[in-house]
Amino acid sequence: MLPTRWSVAAAAAIVSFASASGRGLAQSRLPSESMTAAIDAYVRPYVETNNFSGQLVVMRSGRVLYERSLGWADREARTPMTRETELHIASISTQFTSAAIMRLIDSGALTLDTRVAEIVPDVRGGNLITIRNLLEQRSGLSDINSRADYSAILQAHQTPATLVGYIARDTLRFAPGSKYMHEEHSANNLLALIIEKKSGQSFARALERLVFAPLAMTHSSIDDDAPVRGAEVALGHDPKGVFELAATTPIHWSAKSGNASVRSTAIDQSHWVQQLFHGHYLQEATRAAIVDSASFPFGYGWFRRPNKRFGEFAYSMSGRSPGFASYVIHLPREDLTVVALSNIYSSATADIALDIAAIALGLPYAPAVLSRHGFSPDSLKLSGERFTFPADFYQPNATLAFEMENGEMFLRWPSHDRSPVIPIDRDHAIDRAYWEPIEIRRDALGRATSISYDRFQGTRTDSAGARAADAAPPQ
Repeated sequence: MLPTRWSVAAAAAIVSFASASGRGLAQSRLPSESMTAAIDAYVRPYVETNNFSGQLVVMRSGRVLYERSLGWADREARTPMTRETELHIASISTQFTSAAIMRLIDSGALTLDTRVAEIVPDVRGGNLITIRNLLEQRSGLSDINSRADYSAILQAHQTPATLVGYIARDTLRFAPGSKYMHEEHSANNLLALIIEKKSGQSFARALERLVFAPLAMTHSSIDDDAPVRGAEVALGHDPKGVFELAATTPIHWSAKSGNASVRSTAIDQSHWVQQLFHGHYLQEATRAAIVDSASFPFGYGWFRRPNKRFGEFAYSMSGRSPGFASYVIHLPREDLTVVALSNIYSSATADIALDIAAIALGLPYAPAVLSRHGFSPDSLKLSGERFTFPADFYQPNATLAFEMENGEMFLRWPSHDRSPVIPIDRDHAIDRAYWEPIEIRRDALGRATSISYDRFQGTRTDSAGARAADAAPPQ
């Protein structure tokens, strides 16, 4: 399919492409039976090509309009996904870390202006950093995920205290409150430690008491590496080649305390959103800080900004962590929430959730054209071609190379990581690992002269010795 980012940034181009390829855009508001059939038909190609496995929920005004559990919770054991299967939701976890902090504020244990040094005195700059700075990702803390030894950190049991210890003495990157830096993983590790200190309980027990139990989220929990008893838990998978999957390398989820350690279900997530916007879980002042549409575009575990596609202000959050991906969007004017949780490491969940929201509202969407028997990778005529991107790319001046292996196309990054490339037609493809659109521009002889990757433009580089920056794939 053509990813949703294209339909937002260049709607006319997508309509033109869809029409030329015989795939029209659905536009009419559908009755519930037709909506269910349309969503089922839309998501089927993702499941059949191993690009989605998990749970989907559409909720409107507190009523579930659509719910599906698709694929396998454990592929090797052939255990089906169910509505009770808990999946890691990655960065969406920050919503619940924030909720626990706000409950502590409601109880009088904290304020948004409490200084970190009052609770965790050994953090450099803690006398300047407030709880508000941490919640809004404006603390200036050094980010643990950027450490050279981060892979090793993920392979050992951690606690919020040990995680904060890795960055506690680092110099602040900027004055707290002066900038926004998405995503401050260390800020959420520190919030988890503050929750422990103020609640007198472990982070896992505190979240159960402060968040999951009051909201009746009976299939949500913190993964702190403790043995799982009685819960169905999905195993994560990573893309392998263009269409296959492999079990992801296990990590210690305790190493993501506060920023990505929550397991949940799509139905629990949708009920949480309903309670946040319409319930009384939080006092009005603390709830208002989370849903404040006039504040910074990111905070409290949400992106908060106008959405051109839906013509209204939207609240959304995505997450990816080893073996898992997730996305949630809430449209307050329509009172519509869509949740997509997957145990496949692919950002396709964002496109899926956004297109399903469009289907539910009768708005244009591009049906998926993914197929195991679709366009041939060698027809792209990109094997051996290299493209250099400018200084504003994910990593400045990086050169990316296309390679063929066993009949499949891969995009090699300067870090030597490789992304499988799904061909859509002669001039369009998708980076499977990051679900980014690739568009190819050619000269009169049909040779590729440039490509676009997401919003960036890369020019063909003929010299095999072209400088390749030490870049990593986009996050």
